Amino acid sequence: MAQPKLSRIAGLAAVSALFKCRPESAERLFFDERMKAEAAPWCKSMAERRKPYRQVPVEELTKVAGTPLHGGIVVVAQPRSPLAFEAVKSFNWAKAGEPLVVLDGIGNPHNLGAIARTMAFFGLSKLILSDHPEQALPSDAAFRVSEGGLEYVDVMVANNLPKALERLKPHYQVIATALGSHRPMDDIFSNQDKPLALVLGNEEQGLPAPTLACCDDIVTIPGSGWVQSLNVAATTAILVHLLARKRA
Repeated sequence: MAQPKLSRIAGLAAVSALFKCRPESAERLFFDERMKAEAAPWCKSMAERRKPYRQVPVEELTKVAGTPLHGGIVVVAQPRSPLAFEAVKSFNWAKAGEPLVVLDGIGNPHNLGAIARTMAFFGLSKLILSDHPEQALPSDAAFRVSEGGLEYVDVMVANNLPKALERLKPHYQVIATALGSHRPMDDIFSNQDKPLALVLGNEEQGLPAPTLACCDDIVTIPGSGWVQSLNVAATTAILVHLLARKRA
């Protein structure tokens, strides 16, 4: 069986989160002169596990990272692969009042990383991805942009998202987000009798019709009208803030 491809986790925040959450996954550590002091405790951890680490020139670090946006430090690690969505667990999530964020067809890994960063910032830990062929999965770019957030968020993939949403509905109020004249988010909160599962689609086509058909309601963030819409990561940030505030 082929070995899973190693991840390249770049940036101080992302590397720090990895060593905090799963240091055993680190296979190789590289850093440049500016990160020498910050990397010292992680070098010790690598040495204890007899794993390689070294300071390298910026040019070599860029090659290791596969991007110049590495922030001076990169760890090559065993991947943190998404889990399979198990609807049976949703009862306990709902009992704990845990909101869910569901993405269907969000293809940009930078958006995925930004959404995970927002979720971790506000303390939401359950992210469900569809099996849409364009849906981005955790990747080097997503980990970098998440600034460590993907280490704290449980990422799950649901095969047949409409069916998965139907299985959530006994325990969750499943709410779609879309452009147009739909209910504002505050209306949903005022009538909330279950935790919310927020479902977001891509910025070009929105949510597929079968996914929309499985949602209990549709909400819109009202704006000035000067531009048509927000970036999906910005939309998620606003809605997750509202979810976190309501949860508190």
